[in-house]
Amino acid sequence: MPVPARLPSWAWVSGLTVGAIAAVTFLAVQADQGPHPTASATRPSPTASAGKDPSPKETAPARVPDGSGTGRRVVYSLDQKRVWLVDASDATRRTFTVWPGTVDPAPGTYTVSGRAEGATTGSDGVKIEQIVYFAQQDGVSVAFSGAVDDSSPPPPASGTKTGGIRLHKADSTAVWGFATTGTKVTVVG
Repeated sequence: MPVPARLPSWAWVSGLTVGAIAAVTFLAVQADQGPHPTASATRPSPTASAGKDPSPKETAPARVPDGSGTGRRVVYSLDQKRVWLVDASDATRRTFTVWPGTVDPAPGTYTVSGRAEGATTGSDGVKIEQIVYFAQQDGVSVAFSGAVDDSSPPPPASGTKTGGIRLHKADSTAVWGFATTGTKVTVVG
């Protein structure tokens, strides 16, 4: 009885490969004829872990507090943790929220008494710049400033007195350009 001829292994491998390619091609054609997803125009909402710091900015502009004076001035609300840059016609040029220090200036009217543009270390240990001094309270200088790295201030150590009112970098730049020495600063409750 004769033995049937055996196919060489390369023939089996080639046949299986051709069959697999044909099957994948058939499935790809079928998939291409199905529904196609479209990109969503809406963005997913951010989660609590989306960023390292919560942003103190908000979209709705707040009104300048009553009793904050008239004319060109910087208005700082202790209760709202907010600053307004008000021009000579009493129009708000910019408003934004801030991170206050542990020492608040007493409500009243002050003037910008000094400025320091270059980077230095703040009382909270963070590198700060664009410092605008306007008050002294309990032996602590009170000033607007921005962190060089645009970070929020760390939680202060218990009993630490910090007079720095921390601003985002863009807001710090705006205050630096607006609040020159002698500019009025009104602090309200």
